Parts: sequence; structure tokens; C-alpha cells
Amino acid sequence: MYITQALHRHLQQRPHAVAIRDRGRSVTYGQLGERVARLAGALKALGVGSGERVAMLSLNSQRYIEYYQAVPWADAVLNPVNIRWSLAEIVYSLDDSETAVLIVDDTFLALAQDVIAEAKTLRTLIYAGDGQTPPGMHHYETLLAESAPVEDARRGGDALLGIFYTGGTTGFPKGVMLSHNNVSFSAMAVLSTGLFHAAARFLHVMPMFHLADYSGMTALMISGGVHVVLPGFAPQAVLETIASEQVNEILLAPTMIQMLLDCRDGNPQLAELDLGSLRNIAYGASPITPALLDRARAAFPSSGFSQGYGMTELAPMATTLDAEYHCVEHQVSGKMYSAGRPQICVELRIVDEADNEVPHGTVGEVVVKGPNVMLGYWKNPQATAEALRGGWMHTGDGGYMDDDGFVYICDRLKDMIVSGGENIYSAEVETAIASHPAVAQGAAIGIPCDTWGERVHAVVVLKPGMSATAEEIISHCRERIAGYKSPRSVEFRDALPLSSVGKVLKGELRKPFWAGRSRGIS
Repeated sequence: MYITQALHRHLQQRPHAVAIRDRGRSVTYGQLGERVARLAGALKALGVGSGERVAMLSLNSQRYIEYYQAVPWADAVLNPVNIRWSLAEIVYSLDDSETAVLIVDDTFLALAQDVIAEAKTLRTLIYAGDGQTPPGMHHYETLLAESAPVEDARRGGDALLGIFYTGGTTGFPKGVMLSHNNVSFSAMAVLSTGLFHAAARFLHVMPMFHLADYSGMTALMISGGVHVVLPGFAPQAVLETIASEQVNEILLAPTMIQMLLDCRDGNPQLAELDLGSLRNIAYGASPITPALLDRARAAFPSSGFSQGYGMTELAPMATTLDAEYHCVEHQVSGKMYSAGRPQICVELRIVDEADNEVPHGTVGEVVVKGPNVMLGYWKNPQATAEALRGGWMHTGDGGYMDDDGFVYICDRLKDMIVSGGENIYSAEVETAIASHPAVAQGAAIGIPCDTWGERVHAVVVLKPGMSATAEEIISHCRERIAGYKSPRSVEFRDALPLSSVGKVLKGELRKPFWAGRSRGIS
């Protein structure tokens, strides 16, 4: 399989169908194919050779979709840049991958000037903005206008499609090497669940550099639906775009769902918008609390809900929880709060520290095998061997499986709190915290304790206009979970540190408590 295969199909069969809606503009599949072939021609004319890395530092846009198709068309390799990274992390990723070309938009133009000054391997800069082209850069649209379209290299199979850097919150990020087959198989597995069908009008609000959005983009490119694009996530703009563009599918992190609900509840005009076109809200990237899921289901009665669990190394999907399990029956059974079951072509096991499969209901590490599993980490054979030992991707997630094959994720193993020899899963504590009526968001972390090794500490964001004391939060949790699992201390903040896709950066929360000390778990 090769990633541009789907575009060729649409160029042959339905070139006049709308492919992209971006800020009120429509682009057909025929127009998209022409622009992709010209961008690939421009890259080759600029000296990009087979397998060379091309990076993009940009908000979501039509041009980002073109980048994802044109780079492999030109026989080159993708390197989408995390827009939330520091200058040092960006420069590291570009130099580590020996990236030759960087495409940058207006939002990150100033940052790009600093990147240019420090990165060692960049030789070509392409300005994908709408203003004056900075000195020393090529203008994106001018390149397309002046370059002849080239034949697709049809780079595919197990060939390297892209290097997708992950992490960066502690130390430097690792480059995950994904092949055409990795991403294509994962997208096909998602399509098999009924999502991203040919009639889908999918709203891109997750950042396009992230594999969660790229997976949806790939699946939709295969089916031939419409890509509706917003530069990024802004609650009011999302709600208004769903109504104006008749969006019927969207992918969100749980924190985004909460912000949408809060925005709508706080604005009577937004509450009157017709969002009846919405048929599926897919959520993932981090766990969702039962309280938030129940609230979302009540707020969007026309929409089904589905969940995906995975990671970059799995291109990115491992399991899905279909809409049929988001119902009263499976709310009672508990399956609605699982991560679902392994996708087609994916094997998943729960293993102990010796990689032996454990009985159903027993917590262990989630390991995965299948065509979606990464090729390895770029220039890091030691980390690759550790992650892929025995031919299985070791996710670092703790979880268990029930007798029906449903997977329940308990925690990142590194986020597990070990207090007095007892394992405490932060997700369980956070569910108890989130059920307090005054809590908007909550995170549970382990902090040093001379007596027990670690103790549970809660970091809480309250809902606007609501109040609660630390004692009230602790008492509320003690009524719902065992005393040793309940927070021993609580701090209140205006916001939690979040990654670009809404994951709470627990490393940042733990850092001041563990400075100069080492945790008892990795």
C-alpha cells in the first residue's frame, strides 16, 4: 500500500467532488491532485532527494493536507513538527532527523527565524503564508505556479513514510518511524468500524502534526469524504463551523469536549445553534471521566460516540469502542468506560514483567502486535529493541482485559502511584475527583512521602463561579474510593498544563515535588 493511492482513485473516479473546505473555500479532488503533483515537482526542483526529510511547522490548513500527500509523492519522508514545542526541541528534531526542508506558515514565522539560525541541516525554507515572503525563503504558491507536476513516485509498502516525534516533556523526543503500510493499515481498520465514510464531513480541529488527526485524514482520504479545516481548536469557532458546514464527524480530546460544553452552556446564542448534523464524536488521546461522557451524551443527543486508544508507535490505533457500546446497557455493565476491543489486524495482550500473558481481570502491561506497529525509533536501536522486545510493542500502559476482550486502561505505568506498597492508578482517583460538582478538571499525582514512599496529591481546576475546599475534595473522594487511594493534599489552579492534544502533562505537575529526588517507579 502507498499513502497517495487513495488520491489517484478519486482523481480517476470523482475529480469534481469536494475534497476540502477551508475558511469558506472549496477544493475539489482534481484541484488537490494538481496542487500535490506541482508541490512534489517543486520539492524535487529544490533538490529534495529520495528519502530526504521535509518538515512542516504550521497550524491546520489546506496546505498541510497537500504537504502530507506531496512529500511521499516526491519520494521524500514526512516530519511534521509539534507546534507546542520549545525552540530547543524543534531544532533537536530537525537536526536529529537531518531534515533538509522546512515549510512554515505565518503563525510560526518568527519562531522559524530562530530555528533557521540554530538548525544545522536545513537548507531550504518555504513560506506557506499569505503575506510578504521573507528574504531567503521560497513562496509556497509561487513554487506551485512555476513548477510542473511530476509523476507520483508511489513510495509505499514498508518504505519509511514519516518520522513522527513523540514525547518531549522529559528529555528530548524520540522519532517514531512509520511506514506506508503502518499508517494505511491503521486507517483501514478505522474505516472498518464505519467511521470516516464517503459521506463524512469531518472537522479537523486536532493539530494536524499529531498522528490522531493524520490517521483520520488518511482514512477520510481513502473513503473520499470532505475535510473541513479549522486552524486549531477554539470552542466557539468549532460550534459555529459544525452548524455552518454541516459537519457530521469530529475527533476531540476529552478536555476539548469539556471546553465545548462549557462554551455552549455559557453563551445563549451558541446554545441555539443547530448541531443536528453531528452523527459521531470520536474521542481519545487521554481518558474521559464518566461524568464528562454522560454530560456530552446529554448535550449532543443526535450524535453517537466512539473511542480510540493507541499511541504514535501504533500508527496510532490499537482498540476502538464503537458507538453501540455507548448506551445505558453498557453504562451499567461498565463496557462504556472501557477502551474497547482490538481493531482488525491487531493482536493485544496484557502481560506481566516477564512478558507472560496474565489472566483476564489482572492488571499488567498492554502489548500490541500487528501491521500498525512502528518500524522503530529513528537512530535509537536500544530504545527500539526495548520497546519491541519479543516482536510486541510494549506500550507502557497498565490495563486489564475482561472475558469479552474489552480492554480497560488503568494508567500509564510511569503515572502509577506506589504508596505503602500499594499500586494506585491515578485514573481511578481522577474519576472520583471529577465527580465533585464544583470540579472542572482534576489530576492525581504521586509526591514524596517519608513514611509511605509516595502519597496522592490532587491538582484541581474549579468550574467558573464554583468553590470547594481541599477538605471537601478529600472527603468527597473518600466516599467513593478507598482511603489509601484518596488525595492527602489538594492544590487549586486556574488551569492544568496540557499537551497539544489535551493530555495533562503530569511530569510538569510532579517536577517541583521531585526536584533533586528520584521516584520509586520509572
